[in-house]
Amino acid sequence: MAKALSKSQVAAEIAEKAGLKKKQAAEILEIVAQLAYKNAKNTFTLPGIGKLVLVNRKARLGRNPATGEQIQIPAKRVVKFRVAKACKDAILGAK
Repeated sequence: MAKALSKSQVAAEIAEKAGLKKKQAAEILEIVAQLAYKNAKNTFTLPGIGKLVLVNRKARLGRNPATGEQIQIPAKRVVKFRVAKACKDAILGAK
């Protein structure tokens, strides 16, 4: 399996395709990341890729893998990423 692209590699690709400098492309990536962090509570959508959503998980019973003892896992809020249908179809191929 191929290695994942690093931030600098992604910035270089964006810079090449959009005719920008690498530094400008890296700044754009940073701005998008900051926007995502700031707006994730209301859901943040990257068009054509997916969206970040905040989900409430219920309390549940789990097991300690070392001892096998049952433990209570408390309720918590988690961030999830839901992949857009267009992205799934582009990667996996349409059904």
